[in-house]
Amino acid sequence: MSPPFNVGIIGYGMSAKVFHLPLISVVPEFRLHAIVQRSPKPGDDAESDYPDVKIYRSGEEMIRDEAVDVVLVLTTPGTHFDLTKLALESGKHVVVEKPFTPTSKEAQELIAIAKKHQRLLTVYQNRRWDVDFLTLSEMIKNNTLGRIVEFETHFDRYRPNVGTGWKTKPLPGGGVVYDLGTHLIDQVVFLFGMPTKIMGFIGSQREHNPDGFEDSCTVLMHYDGMVATMKASVISLETAQLRYWVRGQAGSYKKYHLDGQEDELKGGRKPGDPGFGVEPKERYGTLTTMKGEAPSTTTYPTVEPLTYGAFYTQFAKALNGQGEVPVHPEGPAEVIRLIELARQSSREGRTLSV
Repeated sequence: MSPPFNVGIIGYGMSAKVFHLPLISVVPEFRLHAIVQRSPKPGDDAESDYPDVKIYRSGEEMIRDEAVDVVLVLTTPGTHFDLTKLALESGKHVVVEKPFTPTSKEAQELIAIAKKHQRLLTVYQNRRWDVDFLTLSEMIKNNTLGRIVEFETHFDRYRPNVGTGWKTKPLPGGGVVYDLGTHLIDQVVFLFGMPTKIMGFIGSQREHNPDGFEDSCTVLMHYDGMVATMKASVISLETAQLRYWVRGQAGSYKKYHLDGQEDELKGGRKPGDPGFGVEPKERYGTLTTMKGEAPSTTTYPTVEPLTYGAFYTQFAKALNGQGEVPVHPEGPAEVIRLIELARQSSREGRTLSV
């Protein structure tokens, strides 16, 4: 197998349209070959949008297409296991949208299947390439903050009313801790490894929530000498939402605003466009350190973006035998295990050992 690699996408929702199709289009090693869309509608029709691409109505049918080299599983979480298993066993390399799977047992089984069939398997944890996370990672690597004692990461919004779509329904692998918590927990585990203990508070902040959808969560992860707090809220009325607050012995870093790449992709921009992913100076974070006998706060510039496109650039290199996959699936599998423990902790009202 040599480039260009034929890509088949299962699912034609926001994930495909915003996060994946624009990214593979700017990586020359990939060629869009097929899309699965079960129920096209006027104004939402893959065949009209991509007339030169094969259109299938089921993932199983597309996976049987011998011309497909790489399968992107971009469907609801409850379908990830079966589709990924079938694709791997059919000799395809696979990218799975987060959350990896609803259960850690399923995730571990897929990892074993990929190894057995010598296929590449990776999970789209794109927020490892958020520009503020890259900035914070560099600060920690350079010991700018000294010994970290508290790491606080947020994905808060003001959405008091229940929306529509599958992400607002209590489905397997659904709820905010699977949707947004996967990003927050993954970033912490990527930086610090697995915690020793975990406690979760998972439920609903909305006044009207007839389906019992878990729309908010707070998860505390205990490390030796440090606590990491992950929060996702739907009742957070702020002019600027807090993203990070990290306290260390030598300094404290505070950052507001979410990475802007998602909004740029929604607006039709792509990696490679001038200024894509570059954070405006007014959104920079702040660093507080001691100057003499008093604390002093200064603006801390955000690093230059690698952009979400780096995920597929690295994946193309891995397919060519030139490095590792962008996200080893073992990490997201551990994230799912932590989510399972956080939900158990929330139900039982106690801290659990990991």
